[in-house]
Amino acid sequence: MFIYGVVNASPDSLESESIVVSEAAALERSRGLIEDGADGIDIGGQGSTDNAEVVDWETEWSRVSAVIDSVVKLDVEVSIDSWRPEVVERSIQAGATVINAADGMQSERMWEVASNFDVPIVVPFLSGQNPREMSIVKNDPIKAMNDFFSQRLEKARKYSLEKNCILDPGTGFAPSNWEWAERFKYQKYVYSNLGRLRDFSLPLYVALPWKETSDHDELLEIVLKSKPEYARAHFPAKVRSFESRINKK
Repeated sequence: MFIYGVVNASPDSLESESIVVSEAAALERSRGLIEDGADGIDIGGQGSTDNAEVVDWETEWSRVSAVIDSVVKLDVEVSIDSWRPEVVERSIQAGATVINAADGMQSERMWEVASNFDVPIVVPFLSGQNPREMSIVKNDPIKAMNDFFSQRLEKARKYSLEKNCILDPGTGFAPSNWEWAERFKYQKYVYSNLGRLRDFSLPLYVALPWKETSDHDELLEIVLKSKPEYARAHFPAKVRSFESRINKK
């Protein structure tokens, strides 16, 4: 499994250790993540949680530009985590090698930008917030994901980009407004049924559970047993330890 270690140039991350405030700090954290088992680095400059302050694209770009410049020198895959075409385009031009599309590739402009670069595109499922969408998600989240990805991939084919797509069940995003007991049940169901997303014959990418609780450890083990091709992790050493233990069973 290829792991992207998390480097946040935004101050809004829920995991404070991932936050960097300078180019030097970004380089130090990236090196540490790689030493701990990460294969690549995922860089973001705009928080995606409900409590994150939304800044303009120029501010987001100013946060990530120097970080990208430093991390690409480590000669690893670098993904840019953003929903803004302006930031994605400049990041790829600066040396990023993967688009981690925080908008779920729902804008035409993001596809237009992606079409200019032959790079992988992580497409996360976004559950939406209106009652009808959430009712569908609660009823059968995997069916909702399959419907969502079918629509996104239809658009990808228009740009000849289907082969570049990597599917993310979006559990790193949501449902963020649910109580933890409900989110745990939801995520456990999704992770236990990742095989149902294999019908698209595309790689899977999962933002791995990272909090130090028994529930999160249980979820992490379920994900790893499903063997996604890609993952995003705050603590890759822990993931590699779990992975090794599972493989020995």
